[in-house]
Amino acid sequence: MSGGSGAAGGGPRPAVKLGVLLSGEGTNLQAIIDAIERGRLRAEVRVAISNKPRARGLERARRHGIPAETIDHRGFASREEFDRALVAALRAHDVELVICAGFMRLLSPVMVRAFHGRIMNIHPALCPAFPGVDAVRQALEYGVRFSGCTVFFVAEGVDDGPIIAQAVVPVDPNDDETALAARIHAEEHRLYPLAIRLYQEGRLELDGRVVRVRDLPPPATPGAPINPRPE
Repeated sequence: MSGGSGAAGGGPRPAVKLGVLLSGEGTNLQAIIDAIERGRLRAEVRVAISNKPRARGLERARRHGIPAETIDHRGFASREEFDRALVAALRAHDVELVICAGFMRLLSPVMVRAFHGRIMNIHPALCPAFPGVDAVRQALEYGVRFSGCTVFFVAEGVDDGPIIAQAVVPVDPNDDETALAARIHAEEHRLYPLAIRLYQEGRLELDGRVVRVRDLPPPATPGAPINPRPE
């Protein structure tokens, strides 16, 4: 698998068409919007969808002229039925790449297979450590010295898909969940747009469960360690 779509004549690749799934504040959606508006990411958010009608992320989308929809999971008899509705909505907006941004629902095979290799998620831990909910609390209870976040392609397990990019943050001995989560979220907002840009540029290749990134820049960038390095 190679991420992104080609362009005729070897010119710039077209903007990738995103569908963003969210359940809460939508801060990663905002980071993606900001990267697009600053010219750092060639992408178009075609729709933002939440399973919660009052999710603040929907308002963030509307403020930027992005269609915002609610598909309430409580109205469906099963995860599969809910996911069929998600697939239909995303296809109606001609979405190429699905971005899970604080979407608090486990996707079923219905969704994963419909967008195989085209669903990204971000997790507040260095996968494969601490999958599932309460990852920050788990890291603190385990006594890790470093934590961070991971962007990956969604598979049919829980936070176990092929890893695209990771960022590392140190854990302070005095950290509580709020303090550590804040530092991790700051890195999420840098890492997610980078991962989407690599997809849009066609630089991601899936070899088994390993994602390889073409044309990495040689120098490291100051700040929290990120792999792959931002340019």
